[in-house]
Amino acid sequence: MQNTGTDTTAAAGSATPVPTHCPYCALQCGMNLTPVRGGTVEVSERTDFPVNRGALCGKGRTAPAVLAPGARLTSPLVRSGDGALVPAGWDEALDRIAANLERTRARYGADALGVFGGGGLTNEKAYALGKFARVVLGTSQIDYNGRFCMSSAAAAGTRAFGLDRGLPFPLEDIPRTGCVILVGSNPAETMPPSLRYFTELRENGGTLIVVDPRRTKTAEQADLHLAPRPGTDLALALGMLHLVVAEDRVDEAYVEQRTSGWEEARAAAMSHWPEYVERITGVPVPELREAVRLFCAPEAAMVLTARGPEQQAKGTDTVGAWINLCLATGRAGRPRSGYGCLTGQGNGQGGREHGQKADQLPGYRKLTDPAARRHVAEVWGVDPDTLPGPGRSAYELLDALGRDVRSLLVMGSNPVVSAPRAAHVEGRLRSLDFLAVCDVVLSETAQLADVVLPVTQWAEETGTTTSIEGRVLLRRRAITPPEGVRGDLEVLHALAGRLGVEKGFPVDPEEVFEELRRASAGGPADYSGIDYRRLAEENGVFWPCPAPADGPAVLRPGTPAPAHVTGPPRPGTATPADDAAPPHPTSPAPAHDAPVPHPGTPRLFLDRFATDDGRARFAPVTHRPSAEEPDDEYPVLLTTGRVVAQYQSGAQTRRVAELNAAAPGPFVELHPRLAARLGAAEGDPLAVVSRRGRAVAPARITTGIRPDTVFMPFHWPGEGRANTLTNPALDPTSRMPEFKVCAVRVEPVR
Repeated sequence: MQNTGTDTTAAAGSATPVPTHCPYCALQCGMNLTPVRGGTVEVSERTDFPVNRGALCGKGRTAPAVLAPGARLTSPLVRSGDGALVPAGWDEALDRIAANLERTRARYGADALGVFGGGGLTNEKAYALGKFARVVLGTSQIDYNGRFCMSSAAAAGTRAFGLDRGLPFPLEDIPRTGCVILVGSNPAETMPPSLRYFTELRENGGTLIVVDPRRTKTAEQADLHLAPRPGTDLALALGMLHLVVAEDRVDEAYVEQRTSGWEEARAAAMSHWPEYVERITGVPVPELREAVRLFCAPEAAMVLTARGPEQQAKGTDTVGAWINLCLATGRAGRPRSGYGCLTGQGNGQGGREHGQKADQLPGYRKLTDPAARRHVAEVWGVDPDTLPGPGRSAYELLDALGRDVRSLLVMGSNPVVSAPRAAHVEGRLRSLDFLAVCDVVLSETAQLADVVLPVTQWAEETGTTTSIEGRVLLRRRAITPPEGVRGDLEVLHALAGRLGVEKGFPVDPEEVFEELRRASAGGPADYSGIDYRRLAEENGVFWPCPAPADGPAVLRPGTPAPAHVTGPPRPGTATPADDAAPPHPTSPAPAHDAPVPHPGTPRLFLDRFATDDGRARFAPVTHRPSAEEPDDEYPVLLTTGRVVAQYQSGAQTRRVAELNAAAPGPFVELHPRLAARLGAAEGDPLAVVSRRGRAVAPARITTGIRPDTVFMPFHWPGEGRANTLTNPALDPTSRMPEFKVCAVRVEPVR
């Protein structure tokens, strides 16, 4: 096999930088890495990558700090007889993991083994981890922290469109639309390089509406800021749809030609009249009317959601209501229009497409589909009847630890900080018979483990990720990892061998990707037309990108791709020339009679949706209260989120001095009126108490939050751990916990 992506290590002091991508959020910003002394790298701008055009946030700029030996693990650790974690050799550590997994399986059965993955793992790792769970361990108990990210948006998108890809259009379309409603997202802090798309939107004459209970840095840039009470986004969307109907703004021709289920959805929306919605949300009726006017005035518009509306026990229905607004106004499957989800984690998109989610097989296939099971089993060389069925979702898996699930392998996740009802989850982890963790750093979860394996980081390995816009990208290895550190693929290979499976778990990421291509072929997330060479030459390829069943990753000239993912727009939705997907500038022009690679699919649904009949489906949803509403004992609402200088559970960013200087610890953001009632001043310690626990952090007083709401960032462990408080109530469809709203009381700490 030609190795075009694995063998890219540059020598220290080399003047040739290695082009790659940031290890953090789903923008996957392009960057160049140059090896320097000390086994780390220097980051420089990579202006050829179109998403960030060289711009990087502080997290990306300082990412090499975690490569330093003092910040990361460089030796396996095992739990000694006195309870301490002590250094050990790789053979001892791997033998101990394999022996304990085998012992648990022999005593309790395969489903007593659990696997918990991460949305930061490369596609190759996510694929291999799902295969390892189902083929080597034979367990159904695998899920990942991406369940906490955008599972509600995925469920709603699949229900409406038949296919889930976070953004069904590239980011470059955002500045060229007429209006964007940004719901529960703060990209100014969560993905700063993306803010320019919204700035350019306004410079081009478009309008930005931000829906958020806080006046964030993003909301400050908006033409209109709606500040609903946390947990009421569903009512807000229904109220806007009511006004669309009442003001005769429905695109009747589009609804007739391209959708189904309108009458039921319309009836549900009409019971949410504006004054009723104002009472629920706190958003004044004039602001509702202005939002509808701004959204409906231009020819094209978008709704983009993030964790705010999604991390609710009704998140799927909430996203469905925003999709209904797009469908009723003809704003989906048309140029510069549509619904999209802003993915959070670095590989949150690809991570759920290739098998580490409890109910899915590679290629975004359903684990319950007999045809999907046969296809993947053939690629894996196993009997489809041996593949286990769907397992527990992420929180349900964590809740079952120490009872039904007795041993757990964690790869690339830190649930002690990131899971809802975190003190309970920490207790469940402590109750396990055996816990093994693969991580870059000694995270709070790794500190509880019986065995910890130090694994490679983004600059030390090659692999692919799938970005916020569905673009499959190639990360390249720039330096050799320290002695004592191994890749996750090496770990799975070694464990599989010890557990009796000698073949099927290669350590070369390109070899894994070649198998992933075959496993995904014909599935909703079809990568079969993508290879490392193309990714290197073309700055990434948008999926789906199919290949012919009888040949290489090409389509003959004139051969159509699946109708729901490409093709010219419907009559009446002509696309200007500058809206066409641009040719890949670095690809050589094919000879006249040479096969032509499928170009990938930057824009979905222009011809038809991915449903059986090609029509998008309305969701007949109605507002319902949050799982936990305020009462006399817990009268305030808590919502959670991120700050610009930290990332997710903070396991890596909290080890970077520059980032810690900018965001040294947790805080409680509250309105001056609430602070006055409590007698609290800026910086005073406050206790936030829910039915699940207590967190303490200093007060940060601002008029930029509702008086009935407090906010805490979730990056820190210890007494300021926000997720000690959060509610694990689950969405019935997506199984997403209700991170974004719970009832609390706030007390001064005397």
